[in-house]
Amino acid sequence: MQNHRCAPLVALVVAALQVGAVAAASAADPARETARTFDGRVDLNGIWQALNTANWDLEEHAARAGLVVALGAQGAVPAGQSVVEGGAIPYLPEAAARRKANFDNRLTADPEIKCYLPGVPRATYMPFPLQIVQTPDQILIAYEYAGATRTIYMDKAPPDPADSWMGHSVGHWEGDTLVVDVTGLNADTWFDRAGNFHSDALHVVERYSPLGAGALLYEAVIEDPKVFLRPWKIRMPLYRRLETNAQLMEFRCVEFVEEMMYGHLRKPTAK
Repeated sequence: MQNHRCAPLVALVVAALQVGAVAAASAADPARETARTFDGRVDLNGIWQALNTANWDLEEHAARAGLVVALGAQGAVPAGQSVVEGGAIPYLPEAAARRKANFDNRLTADPEIKCYLPGVPRATYMPFPLQIVQTPDQILIAYEYAGATRTIYMDKAPPDPADSWMGHSVGHWEGDTLVVDVTGLNADTWFDRAGNFHSDALHVVERYSPLGAGALLYEAVIEDPKVFLRPWKIRMPLYRRLETNAQLMEFRCVEFVEEMMYGHLRKPTAK
C-alpha cells in the first residue's frame, strides 16, 4: 500500500548509538535544567507528545457529535482552542470552498482514515507520541502512528527527491532552537480531521525550542500560494513523556483498513 516501512527500528538503533552516554543520562532526568549533548547542543532526545485537539481541527471548535452515531460520546469530537496564530487560516476563496467540501466528506476523504502517512506538520500533533533521536549530522524523528519516520539532515543534505508523504527536511540551529525547512511534500495529506488541506506547493518551516527540561515549543510556518492568501503559523507545546519505560508502541494501521479499502476486490467464494 505504501513503501514507508523502511526499517525505522534499525535507524533508531544506529542513531541512538551515536548520541553517547551523556545525552542518554540527561534525557532520563526531566528534573534537570535543559540538558546538553556531548557536542554542546541542546538535548532534544526523548519521547514527546502534543496534548491538544489540533488533529481534530487546527482552528477553534466546539464539541460536536462524531461521524459514527453508534459510538455516542466515545466518538464525539472534543472542543478545542485554535493553535493558529491569529485564530483563522487565511484561505483563498476557492480553496475555502474545497475545505468545506473536505469537511462534508471527511468520513471517506480524510487520509488518516486510510492510514496514509500524515505529513508535516500533522504528524507532530496527532494523538500519538513521537521520538527524537539526535546526532550532530542527522536528527531522526519516529512517530508511533503508522511507523512513520523522517530524517532531518543537519550536514550535507542530499538533493531533494521526488515529492513524498513526509517530505525532505533540512535543519540548522539558531541558538538553542532547531529550525527545519521542509519541502517536497505531496498534496495528498491534510492538516487535520476538519478538512484543512494544502497543495503540492506546501513549504513548512518548523521550530523546536526548549521550554526547560520537560517541554518544547513547536512552531510551524505554513506557506502555500496555491491555497492560502499569505503564510500562517501554528504553535503549541510538546511535552516530554515521563514514564520510566516510555517508548513508542506499534500502531500498524494498514491492517485496520485493508478490509475497508480492498475488501471489495476479494474473489467471491463458491457457496
